[in-house]
Amino acid sequence: METAEKIVKELIQLANIEIPGDLEVHHPDFYARILRDGPLGFGESYMEGWWDTKSLDKLFDKINRSNIGYKIKKNKRFLLKIALSKILNFQTQKRAWTVGKKHYDLGTDLFQKMLDSHMNYTCGYWQNAKNLEEAQLAKLELTCQKLLLKPGMRLLDIGCGFGGLAKYAAEHYGVEVVGVTISKEQQAHAKKVCEGLPIQIRLQDYRDMKEKFDRIVSLGMFEHVGFLNYKIYMQTVHRCLKNDGVFLLHTIGNTFAEYPNEWITKYIFPNGMLPSIALIAKASEKFFVMEDWHNFGADYDKTLMAWHKNFEANWPLLTSKYDEKFYRMWNYYLLSCAGTFRARAMHLWQIVFTKEGMIGGYKAPREVEIRRSIASNCLIESSAG
Repeated sequence: METAEKIVKELIQLANIEIPGDLEVHHPDFYARILRDGPLGFGESYMEGWWDTKSLDKLFDKINRSNIGYKIKKNKRFLLKIALSKILNFQTQKRAWTVGKKHYDLGTDLFQKMLDSHMNYTCGYWQNAKNLEEAQLAKLELTCQKLLLKPGMRLLDIGCGFGGLAKYAAEHYGVEVVGVTISKEQQAHAKKVCEGLPIQIRLQDYRDMKEKFDRIVSLGMFEHVGFLNYKIYMQTVHRCLKNDGVFLLHTIGNTFAEYPNEWITKYIFPNGMLPSIALIAKASEKFFVMEDWHNFGADYDKTLMAWHKNFEANWPLLTSKYDEKFYRMWNYYLLSCAGTFRARAMHLWQIVFTKEGMIGGYKAPREVEIRRSIASNCLIESSAG
């Protein structure tokens, strides 16, 4: 009978990964755990110091390019969870608050040390950007231009995060914004930074929205909606969007519809699910005309590496609150995701919808002029803080 070590080493060699060398194993039960628990065991064993590597992002780039994850037999518990996800609704209104409490409420201090000065926790747009600050400003500008914002419009921001887009849109496009979030920490921070502007930040589930808006946007929230709620989500947006309105959906996506990495759903984003093109199309086809579909997923690699650089640089300031196991967990999260995007195994889509189709056609921008004076000021304020 082949040993677990021999089986795992043969699989890993398919990805041109050497043990020892690319991956250093410190615990004799590592191989059996990987065969038993798959991606969950791989991540947990790293958190517990069972193995190390010189570069997690490069390791995951190799793993995803080789597709060896599908060649490792998944355990029965994981297969059962996939089956249940198609039957049970893990993103009910009650369950929806879990990710807010477990992830986004970890502490604003952590995200302040990791993100840009606008606290954008979604992919930046790096086409003409020189750094994270400019990439995030470019993403905000690109989003606002795609929404065709005009002064006096009313914008709904579903999953408004720390208020970065709401503040930017109100200040530079003269719109009124309602932002909804399921995180108390995000709401508190967003209300503070948006004070004095025509912005409401509500602690509210998107399904409870009944008002009408000229524009609706959602950056990085759809990943928490869940397959069984996609139709409800699209119905809600359709109900709240005026007939001549524009809706922009910004979401991470998978090439195929599948339950996400079990380690991610246990330790980072509870109940998360990534959509596929087919799932989004099916959920939206009865409600919207798709005007534009923009994939800039390769930019998430650069964004995650920039977040990791900030996290590493500021870790000494966080050690009083977070322990070594958290440090390894957070590194694994940021760098494994960076490598996965680098391998193009995950994508980042911005999709523009209208209710009735735009007369004369919709022209989506790809080139944006970064407001460099704003970027410079933000960098000065960030370094001073």
